[in-house]
Amino acid sequence: MRLVGEDAFVAFGLSGAPGTDEFWATARTPASVPDGDGWVTLFLRRGSEAASIGFESWSEPVPLRRWGDTDCWYAEVRMPARLWVTYQFLVGDEAYADPFNPVGAGGDRSIAATPDAPAQPHWPLVGAADVLPLPRTRLRWSSERLGGRRTVRVHPAGGGGPVVLLLDGDDWLYLHPAMTAFDSAVASGEMPPVTLVFLPAKDRAAEFGCRPEPWEAIRDELLPLVAESGVPADRERLVVAGQSLGGLSAMYAALEYPELVSRVACQSGSFWWTRDAMDLADPLGGPVGGAIAARLRERPDLSGLRVAFDVGEHETRMLPHCELVETLAEQAGAAVRVSRSASEHDRAGWRHALLRDVAWALGAPRAGR
Repeated sequence: MRLVGEDAFVAFGLSGAPGTDEFWATARTPASVPDGDGWVTLFLRRGSEAASIGFESWSEPVPLRRWGDTDCWYAEVRMPARLWVTYQFLVGDEAYADPFNPVGAGGDRSIAATPDAPAQPHWPLVGAADVLPLPRTRLRWSSERLGGRRTVRVHPAGGGGPVVLLLDGDDWLYLHPAMTAFDSAVASGEMPPVTLVFLPAKDRAAEFGCRPEPWEAIRDELLPLVAESGVPADRERLVVAGQSLGGLSAMYAALEYPELVSRVACQSGSFWWTRDAMDLADPLGGPVGGAIAARLRERPDLSGLRVAFDVGEHETRMLPHCELVETLAEQAGAAVRVSRSASEHDRAGWRHALLRDVAWALGAPRAGR
């Protein structure tokens, strides 16, 4: 659909002439209306400067149109069924959260969901201006193998238990409230008590390729540091949770360091990765399944591995890579769980899978689909 008159905004739940005080008093967007097998979603911005909407992975930027000579800028965006997506307003070189959307992800991002997108229980509603709580335990890790220092935070959800190593830990601290979400999931009985270890990355492309150094550093330096922190932590049931390149690295660790990693929660693993993929004009256009599929074809014994795979159902180019790795891992003897999230390559869509798949990897009885 396309807005052609002032009354067209009524379909999205707004009233009053665009740009008036009455109009802005009712402005709550994004708002969606059905359109065939998907949705048309209205976004609003109040201001004097031209702007566009930047979506995380799902779409190219969408320009906002001005309504006459008012301060009302809008866009009608066609969205598929079942979509969680992160977005921000782009004004010149600056990026802003959507002030009309109460659901934020960090200070400059917002989250939208189509009306049919599945719920994400345990994840609290957090505004862009809210400051997320941080774990009390903070470790200063000076790594000889990796070089440099980084801050690792540790949180005993439900009193502590098996270690859950969250790769890209700063995203789960400062953009998405994983500490609160895990606390809620443990309190509801959907997973046992766990010890969350938030591991930040300094150079994702370097650290999350198929390299031994990060995992030897985690084994020999970080986990002993966690053991000395005074937080109850069972390293014998370590779960590694990673997304995108982090998911690739988690699967690599399970293959090459099975004595360390026997449980994995992998969302949208970058299984297109090969040693030279980053140098290609189209990194996803190489061998299906990349280096991980090649390693799995050697038929390693994965009978001791539990791995939950999830990928966004709208990630059409990622799906063949992920599907092949899922199949080969199961053929090698791993206990495999496969699911698809209502998203593109976006942490907003991976949040529910993170909790559910960590619970499944630990063998929690109530970890459903």
